[in-house]
This record gives sequence, structure tokens and C-alpha cells, in this order.
Amino acid sequence: MANLEPTLLHEWLIRSAQRRPDKEAIVCGRERWSYAKLNGHTDRFAGALADLGVVRQDRVVIALGNCVETVVSLFGTLKAGGTFVLLEGNTRGRRLRHVLENSGASVLVVRRTQAAVVAEALEGLNADLRIVWLGGEPNVELGSQTSCVDWEDLFASASELTPSLNALPRCVDLDLAAILYTSATTGKAKGVMCSHRSMIAAAKSIVTYIENREDDVVLNVLPLSFGYGLYQILMACMVGFTVVLERSFLYPHVTMEQIAQQRATGFPLVPSMAAMLLRMENIDEYDFSSLRYITSAGAALPVGHLQRLRQLIPQATIFNMYGLTECVRVCFLSGAELDRCPASVGRPIPNCEVRVVDEQGDPVMPGEVGELLIRGANVMQGYWHDRDMTERTFRADGETTMRWLHSGDYFRTDEAGYLYFLSRRDDLIKTRGERVSPREVEDVICELEAVRETAVIGVPDDVLGQAIKAFVVCDEALLDEKRILRHCLKRLEPLMVPKYIEFVEALPKTERGKINRRELQAALGEG
Repeated sequence: MANLEPTLLHEWLIRSAQRRPDKEAIVCGRERWSYAKLNGHTDRFAGALADLGVVRQDRVVIALGNCVETVVSLFGTLKAGGTFVLLEGNTRGRRLRHVLENSGASVLVVRRTQAAVVAEALEGLNADLRIVWLGGEPNVELGSQTSCVDWEDLFASASELTPSLNALPRCVDLDLAAILYTSATTGKAKGVMCSHRSMIAAAKSIVTYIENREDDVVLNVLPLSFGYGLYQILMACMVGFTVVLERSFLYPHVTMEQIAQQRATGFPLVPSMAAMLLRMENIDEYDFSSLRYITSAGAALPVGHLQRLRQLIPQATIFNMYGLTECVRVCFLSGAELDRCPASVGRPIPNCEVRVVDEQGDPVMPGEVGELLIRGANVMQGYWHDRDMTERTFRADGETTMRWLHSGDYFRTDEAGYLYFLSRRDDLIKTRGERVSPREVEDVICELEAVRETAVIGVPDDVLGQAIKAFVVCDEALLDEKRILRHCLKRLEPLMVPKYIEFVEALPKTERGKINRRELQAALGEG
């Protein structure tokens, strides 16, 4: 009989546990969990959820942060036939309330220390909810429709799953595996619906071009609530490698030491992490010899940062990637391509196609600006309980009726077909009747070694329409406005040179490490 590949996410974990039961799956602090142990605990959690009344496609919200219990909870939810929803461990009451209400969750998994946040979220909320408390039940009033259970008690009383696995709901790959909520820099967070099929397709594409192996050790400090962080776990279970799970990048020197201690071969980061890493004192004294690759996603990686990373860790292949919550990854650039077109985010990932189109939906010529459209098995099913937004985001072309995901991001391509991210549609600066990409200006400013980070936005101007303003975080007091302007005048077209430069100590960030341009705009408005 043919050895068919798994079609459900949790089946990849089961397969890895069968193949390499003693192989380390998760390392978190002092805890070191094998694939067999992880698989066994997820079985128990699935049985516990079934005992709580969870049925096929019920939503389970998990807000524990980066820990082994999060991994147990998400795979246990899948084995019980449910749909997991991951939130940050420091989620605020307002966001938690929105997610609970929007998702219609039947179970919430949280820590005892989050009791005040949970109480705030549930105040006045009419929800039939079971809460699983990690660390013991708190002494807090949560309403008559809410029942509570302690994590340890739940496991102690859970039904044995092994002989009754077939009794649990049998899902198909079109069923929802997860609802991933966006960071919501404007408005309320949207729930991105991800099927087993789409998540497996995305993970397979990524491990294919990264060439992941069983002997990889990936050091992950990214939030598991962030698709980029979550996929490190999914990819590990697919291939059978080890993930070293860190809670955050709050103390960069600890992370750098962990790379050497754990002999990490892979290190996923976002550009803000690269900026912090590159400004560390004595950074060249750390041992990075084990690193085989580094990936960057979540935002555009400035070319200057990319070049310095390559100088610092020359043996590591750097993958510069672009993606959306709605489809995880779209394209990547690596290897010799980094020398040929370092400002590009590359070409589409395997099993994914793209178009760059004008406002009428017609493909643009190389060098022209247009919106990026995406089509592939990795694309989401739509937005949870938001048909209007789904229909605005998914639209069919006029010729073949094929549906494309409209990214809302502006791109251009070169003659060889490489993609260049320019900006979010709302971030593009319109000055002197022309459109200017913030990314291109930021890349030039970041070429100056003293610059840590920069963010470029458009500000109202009676003559220009919008003037370009750059916020700059730098190390050296010697780096003044005139020096930055001289550099920009040498490297940019006149209309792209900033009119205003403001030095700041730090840039506002979203919880996922992206620069929050909306907050910069709002601060200007208040000013």
C-alpha cells in the first residue's frame, strides 16, 4: 500500500513521533520534550477537550505565549477536531474580548496571572465558555455561564485517547485548522480562516526552499500567535527537526548565547530584531558558526541591514521573504540573488503565483507600480464572519473567473520578474504629482552605518501635496540632518529626498515587531 502523506496538520506530529520518538521536538528553558512526549500530551489534551464538550470545528482560544503548553494545546485542539486561535501571552482585555466574541470560542486556555484581563474581557459578555487555567484557578468572579478547570486537574481526569482516537471527530483537509487574527493597526482585528490544506501547503513550500532537515535546530523568539512564529512549529513537525522556543527577544544577548549553546542552525527574525542585533556591542564576539540559515519576514528588511548580516555571519544563507497573514508567504530571495538584486523580495514560493496589476486589474509592465495579487493553495479561505471584507479581498479576474487575493500592497517587477515591495496602499506617498515608495527612501537612509532604524511617512504640504518626513533612530551624535540629506541627494531622485528629518530614541511597533506608521501619523496629528 502506498505511503501517503498526511492531510491534516496533527498527523504530521503523529508521523514524526512514530519515526523518531526520542528526537527532541521542543526545547523551552529547562524543558526538553521529545516527539513521543509531545504527541502523548496532545493526545491527553484532545481527550480532555472532548470531555469538556468540544466538537468538530469548535474554536479554542489559547493565550499562553511561547511555551510548551501552547504547542500541546494547539495540537490537542486539532486532534479533538477543533480550530485553534492563538493570542499573545500579554493580550489586553479589549483584544481578548473581541476575539472571544468574534470567534464564538467554547474554550479559553490562559494563565492564572491573566485573571484580571480575563475578567475585563468577559464583563457583560454573554458567552458559554469553559476556561482552562494554567497555574491554578484564580479567585475571581466570571459569570454564571463560565466554568473553570485547572490545567493539571484537566489532564488527571482526561479520557484516555489512544484506544478511542477513531471516536473523535474525523476532519477533512478543507476544515478549519486555525483562525489567525491580524494585528489590527487600524480598526478591529480580522480573523483569517486557515484550513488544514492551506497551512500544510504553505509549510511544505517553505521547508522546500529553505531545505530544512531533521538535524536542524531552529531558535524561535517570534510569538507563536504570529504566523511566522507558529510555522516554525508546524514545519518542525513536518520535517522532524527541533525548535528551541524562547519567550521573547527582550534580552538579545541571551538569544545570541542560546544560538551557540543550542548549536542552532536556523534563526528566523524580523527587521526590528536585525536592527537590535546589529547595534549590540561586541556582536562579532558571539559564536554564530552553527547557523546554516537566517530568515527575515514580517516587514521589509533594509538592504543595509541585509549586507551587515551577511558580513557578520557569512556562512549562513539569508532568506529575505514577503508574506501576509492571509497566505503566510508569497515570495523569497536568497543566495546569489541577494547580490544581483538585494532590494528585491524575490520570486514566488513553490505552488504560488502572483500578478502586479493596475487599478483596472490589468497587468503592469516591468518597472510600473501596481497592486500585488496572489493565488495558490497557501491562501486563506476568507475572513471569519466578515463576508463583505472577504468579497472585497477575493476577486475574480474578468477572463478566467479565477479568484485572486488582493494584497493591498504596491509592488513593481524588474525585467527578470523579481518582485520589489514598495508600500502598503495607504502608506504610498504622493508628492509633486508622483508616487514615492517609503521603502526605497528607508533603504537609502539605512545605508548609513550609524542608523539603527528609520520610518518614512508622508505629511500634508500645501505645495507638494505630501512632503516626505523621515524618523531616524541612530547611534552617533555626529549623524546630523545635513549628513543624511547629503547622502539622500546622492542616492535618490530629488522628489524622493525627505523634506523633514526627526531624530527619535525609538520607533513605535506593533506587537509583531512591525513599525507602526499609523501611530507616527497620529502623533503628528496630535502635535
